[in-house]
Amino acid sequence: MAKPRPRTISRVAKPGRIHAVLATLGSEIARDVIPVGATLPPEPDLEARFGVGRGVVREAIKTLAAKGLVSVGPRHGTRVLPRHDWSLLDRDVLSWLVGKGDPDRELLLEIQEVRSIIEPAAAALAAKRATKTDRLRINAALAAMETSHDQASAIAADKAFHLAVLDATHNRVFQGFRGAIDTILSTVFLVAVGSAGWFDDNLPNHASVAHAIDEGNSRKARAAMEQVLGFTESKLSKRKSGGARLSSSQPSAKLKTQRKQYVS
Repeated sequence: MAKPRPRTISRVAKPGRIHAVLATLGSEIARDVIPVGATLPPEPDLEARFGVGRGVVREAIKTLAAKGLVSVGPRHGTRVLPRHDWSLLDRDVLSWLVGKGDPDRELLLEIQEVRSIIEPAAAALAAKRATKTDRLRINAALAAMETSHDQASAIAADKAFHLAVLDATHNRVFQGFRGAIDTILSTVFLVAVGSAGWFDDNLPNHASVAHAIDEGNSRKARAAMEQVLGFTESKLSKRKSGGARLSSSQPSAKLKTQRKQYVS
């Protein structure tokens, strides 16, 4: 039986090839196919695997290094760094970590902890600073949430709501979290909307956020957003304790086999 051919990247424009190599390697690192401490294959091997030139491979590795996933040295080659060195709020890194189809349950709860710090404060500030246009955007997103009839539109509307609240702070640092929050919400909502009642039962809490911002009441806005996030966190915690199929900490046999080529 013929051996499967290694995955290659088609000869598209150079930026596209760089992104394809970057996304594949980043995902493999995030999924522990290439584990922490392992060394990536030499450049010629990566060039052959992906069907690209040295410049593409070097740019992809350079980007991985900038995101804290790898270190590059003349003696040890390109080595995967511990997770505490990774830029976890980087949009790409988050998508590689949570976009694997079976999200890490501990990571989801850690994400909720970060949201609980950022979003209630953002809601409170939005209540002070929101313009008429901001309030219209927030309420339009709420209306879309209330009338959504499928998972895709529900997720899109919910994301629009939370991002509109961030924008209404008119704080550039808060707004700088848009990319990370967007990726975070995509993952949390895919888990949440997949369970009966999660989305509809949390709508009143979202409405309370919108109404508090309309009233300019920072205290109520903060408390209402805490209710939104607390609801989601409680559901995620129940899924964890109830054995719902979020990712296991134990590597599968397939993953162990994939790792072998990177571990000496």
